[in-house]
Amino acid sequence: MAEPAPVRAVEEKRCWRWTWTSGIGEPSVYHALVVIFLEFFAWGLLTMPVISVLNDTFPDHTFLMNGLIMGIKGLLSFLSAPLIGALSDLWGRKFFLLITVFFTCAPIPLMTINTWWFFAMISISGVFAVTFSVVFAYVADVTEEHERSLAYGLVSATFAASMVISPALGAYMMDVYSENLVVALATAIAILDVFFILVAVPESLPEKVRPSSWGAPISWEQADPFAALRKVGKDHTILMLCVTVFLSYLPEAGQYSCIFVYLKLVMGFSVVMVAVFIATVGILSVGAQIVLGFLMRSLGSKHTIMVGLVFELLQLMWYGFGSQTWMMWAAGVLASVSSITYPAISAFVSMHSDADKQGLVQGMVTGMRGLCNGLGPAMFGVIFYLFHVDLNEDHSKLPEARPHIVDNGTASHIFESMQPLVPGPPFVFGAFLVICALLVAVFIPEGTPIGSSLRTSSRRQSGKCRLSMELHYEVELSKKHDGVSPLSPLVDNSAVL
Repeated sequence: MAEPAPVRAVEEKRCWRWTWTSGIGEPSVYHALVVIFLEFFAWGLLTMPVISVLNDTFPDHTFLMNGLIMGIKGLLSFLSAPLIGALSDLWGRKFFLLITVFFTCAPIPLMTINTWWFFAMISISGVFAVTFSVVFAYVADVTEEHERSLAYGLVSATFAASMVISPALGAYMMDVYSENLVVALATAIAILDVFFILVAVPESLPEKVRPSSWGAPISWEQADPFAALRKVGKDHTILMLCVTVFLSYLPEAGQYSCIFVYLKLVMGFSVVMVAVFIATVGILSVGAQIVLGFLMRSLGSKHTIMVGLVFELLQLMWYGFGSQTWMMWAAGVLASVSSITYPAISAFVSMHSDADKQGLVQGMVTGMRGLCNGLGPAMFGVIFYLFHVDLNEDHSKLPEARPHIVDNGTASHIFESMQPLVPGPPFVFGAFLVICALLVAVFIPEGTPIGSSLRTSSRRQSGKCRLSMELHYEVELSKKHDGVSPLSPLVDNSAVL
């Protein structure tokens, strides 16, 4: 006998709720770290194959197309992040961890099927390529407020750790076996990540802070990516912090999008050398994240930010003016240390903001960083194109070899004359931006509370806080876990910033 429709609907709803709330153990930082590690390990395997496919697909405009592809992906991520953040407040973190990982990794199998569709899907996947945003919200759900800076550092360190062996492993498999095998392995790891989220990751968002109905309305301000940025100029300290983030992260985002392609196609690095380079920088970056707490206690948050900016300036100059292999290695070492800049800025905000302004201010800083993720790669690609830095790897393997310059008039002669002196023009331009960031950072006040001039009434809707950026949980979810820290198995509480 068939069940009545109301009974069947209740059972289906119960089954659906169980699927999205079940998991292994209590929600903890461990779950978030595994999700991040598997996703970026899968993409790390494709580092070397993507460079070859990119150069084969766009031999005459490699850097320009790389910049445009990554730029479109970054801009789409910036535009969609607030909406996904707001929806995760309503529907929970697990569901959005699943869809962000799935769609971010969806282009991987297309690499051996159709390269044009592969790169098109990478760009389009930016709509859901906000795993870090959801992971940071997940971490905020399961940690106490005083542990959060360390937890974010662990997430960043896990990302760096995922890049330690995966590029080298992918390069080895591509040389010994085939590119298809690398893509198949990356696809399998991505599927494993999706399966892990579906089966093992428990929901971190407590029922009591979610609305009773999934149909609860979302305001336009929650989904507007520019909502937080429009408030930047209302507080002097926030304005200076956001300008510092914009000027420093713009070249960092551009550099990250193209550095491995640049090392192989312009500086003459072999596949093995690029893989070892990534592993070395990844290990050093993990070490830099570990000593971040010591630097914060010794120098203070503001001076730690300035130290990170100085190292970023030096590494960009090395990349820009360097023409020898050892110079690139020196720049990589400096780049690993400069990775402390953004965590130090987040810690500065956490230390100097009132409790009810934490999410608001962090959302503004995060929004500025998201904007850079779109503009940075495009900026680097256009500058490479203007300086005619595009080299098909079949033309030459030597670092001294330079791309053929086509005479297009006075501008081409100017760029051609500068080419021998500045092998990497975008990096030099990025160094100039970081100098400006340093000058702004010097005048950031440390004594005044951040966000004191901002109103928070717009953050509430129907009595519930609904900030839609990745750190918008600072207040509501800091009093949890009955005093048991989910980080306690990882670190001693005395090491917390």
